[in-house]
Formats: sequence, C-alpha cells, structure tokens
Amino acid sequence: MAVRRTARVARLRPAVPAPSAPDLFGALEFRNLGPFRGGRVVAVAGDYENRLVFYFGSTGGGVWKTEDGGHYWRNVSDGFFRRASVGALAVAAADPNVIYAGMGEACVRNTTTYGDGVWRSTDAGKSWTHLGLSDTRHIGKVRVDPRDPNRAYVAALGHAFGPNRERGLFRTRDGGATWEHVLDRGPRAGAIDVSIDPANSRILYCTTWDMRRDPWSLTSGGPGSGLFRSTDGGDTWVDLTGRPGFPQGLLGRIGVAASAKPGRVYAIVEAGESGIFRSEDAGERWERIGDDPRLHTRPFYYHHIAADPRDPGTIWVMNTDLWRSTDGGRIFSQVPTPHPDNHDIWIDPRDPARMVEGND
Repeated sequence: MAVRRTARVARLRPAVPAPSAPDLFGALEFRNLGPFRGGRVVAVAGDYENRLVFYFGSTGGGVWKTEDGGHYWRNVSDGFFRRASVGALAVAAADPNVIYAGMGEACVRNTTTYGDGVWRSTDAGKSWTHLGLSDTRHIGKVRVDPRDPNRAYVAALGHAFGPNRERGLFRTRDGGATWEHVLDRGPRAGAIDVSIDPANSRILYCTTWDMRRDPWSLTSGGPGSGLFRSTDGGDTWVDLTGRPGFPQGLLGRIGVAASAKPGRVYAIVEAGESGIFRSEDAGERWERIGDDPRLHTRPFYYHHIAADPRDPGTIWVMNTDLWRSTDGGRIFSQVPTPHPDNHDIWIDPRDPARMVEGND
C-alpha cells in the first residue's frame, strides 16, 4: 500500500526590529544620485584670486558658490534674498570679496521670473545687502570696474510685460549707496548688455532692447533698440547704430563684447540681416563676419557674446550650443557642454583656460 507523505511548511513569523536609539541615523547624510542638473543658469562668475572659487546664479534658486572647483556647490543667498531669480553676477577684480547680483533673468521666455533689483556682498557671499533698483524687474548684465569695486554698471531691461521708468543703464560710484541713470531709452526699452574695454575702463559699450513679452507672444524690436559707446565712464554716450556696416532698419536684441585688442568690438545683432559683426575702430565702421543661423537663433533667449580677455581673435557665442572662434569670428566650432541652451561664460583674464559656463 502506498503511503502519502505530506510536506510540512514552516510559517516564519516576521522579525520585529529591536527598538533603536533616536540618534541612530543622525550621522547619515543625503547625497545626490542624479539627475545631475540644477536648473537654468544665466549668470556665472569666478574669483580672481582663488582658482577654486566660482559662483552661479539660478533662475529659480538664488546664488550658489563652490570652493573646490565645482565638485560641491552650496547656496549662499538663502535667508537674504527676497526673490529667487538671478539674471546677472559680477565679482570685483580689485576685491573678490565684493559680489554684485542683478535679480530677474532677462532671457524672457513666457515663463520668465522677475527680480527685485541689485544685491551686494562684501564678504564673498556670507552676507548680502539690498542696493535698490527694485522696479528694474529683469537685469541682463552687471559689470564692475576692474580697478574700483565700488564702481559698477547695471544693464536693466525693466518690466518684461509692460512699460516702466526704472530701466536702462545705471551706474554707481559708491558701492550701490546711490545710482545714476546714465542711459535712458524711455519706458519701453531697457539695457540688455554692457561691456567694459579691457584696456581702458572708461570706454563702455551698452546695448538697449525695445521689447514686450506677453504670455502668448513676444514683440522684439523697436526705436529704442541700439548700440551705444561712452568714453568717459558713462557720463555721455554716442549712438553707433547708424554707423557704416551696422544693420539698418528694425533692431532687436544685441549682445556686445569689447576685445583685448584696443578698438576691436564684437556684436551679435538681431535684425533683418542678423549675424556676428566686428568693428576695428571702436564702433565707427562694422563688418558682418558671420551669418550662420545656428549662432543667432531665438535671439530673445540668447544673443550672448564674449571676447577672450587676452586673445583678440578668440570669441565665444552662446546659443542652443556653445560656439568658439579663434580667427576673429570667421570660423566657429562647437564646444560640447553638458546641456544645451547656453547663456553665460566667465573667463579668467590672468588664465583664459580657467572659466565657468552656465546653461539650462
């Protein structure tokens, strides 16, 4: 007779963890496992003395600082700033403890976020003081005189969705205690870029942009757009937009960069014939040296140009991709970046191989 054997299955009771002390996990720290992207960045800057210190301004997260060459970043503006969007950053070459932050990005998409003027730190980001210009809303660029940390220029676009008066180029000569409105193009046009001649800080180039953003559209271009030059530190200005070789007709957003070669200026211009333009005589005459559409697509969002601080033949153009020319703008080659949509670059004038670049 066959015997049926039945297997006995042991039912294991789940183990009950032993009670743990409240501080058992106190030594554990979170670390980022990815994705390694921190949002859109339209403003970057570097310390002129400490090679491992860099800063970036986020369009939604304030100012961040690294002290180890970019391996680790920490926020230095929380607890001070009242707005999150940073449009421009500048570290003073004469005193790297001095940092200016212009609030509100000027790459005005339909989802753009506004700011509340200018903030300044005099202790390398440990603390910040508000300097006013609260109604500028969107700031495209901040530049500091390389010889004087208290002398700075703010290119303020103003309200993106309507007219206002506090827009244009502002200058301070006392560290932001007071401001002078040195270039005013009216309530519908603001300043978008400003460049200081590396050989003479009294020579400035400033561009203005006549624009209006609506949630469903963008109007770019108008009588307020232009390119201007000052040879007295911003006291007086000369309009360069009518000079020979410069695009005629309706002008939109313009980026400008003074070269290391005295008198050489680069501009990226939104116009009927958009492109890269170069002048060898401080803006009196211009030549169109580049018309590749990959360098000037979506001008309202890009049109950023930067000149190498030592090599007059090297320029950078930031667009969907990052582009570099080493022959004065005739030929450009693409430089890979971790993400497209490139907006700002800072190049160390003492060592141009040391730089920081910001993108989306």
